[in-house]
Amino acid sequence: MPVTADKVLYTGKVHTTGARDGRSRSDDNHLDIQHSAPGSARPGTNPEQLFAAGWSACFEGAMQLAARSMKVKLPEKTAIDTEVDLCNVDGAYFLQARLNVSIPGLDRETGQALVDAAHQTCPYSKLSRGNIHVEITLV
Repeated sequence: MPVTADKVLYTGKVHTTGARDGRSRSDDNHLDIQHSAPGSARPGTNPEQLFAAGWSACFEGAMQLAARSMKVKLPEKTAIDTEVDLCNVDGAYFLQARLNVSIPGLDRETGQALVDAAHQTCPYSKLSRGNIHVEITLV
């Protein structure tokens, strides 16, 4: 069941025109991007790349929160390589995703605990849970 917010912390506002061949611009002008269809040679990015970037940034932030609560220092070279696939089966479009998390210098057990905690608290993970196939791997 969806949760209704008592307090909104932030609202991202973006104006988009032209769909996958268009442009998106945030109300503060910090984001101003040209779109291009996946796999095309045209300049620009696509929604799958944007989703991957947003999810990985949010996921690492959730890992930082988990690390603080576990009294662990998250290594500076922590990185997440995220892949979001646009799929089609019998004319139905859907997404699937893989997050490959690298935490160099941290033991595997602690790293996995951080990844598991982040997946429970990251808003993007919550959004995707039960809706798309997701694989999260500590590499």
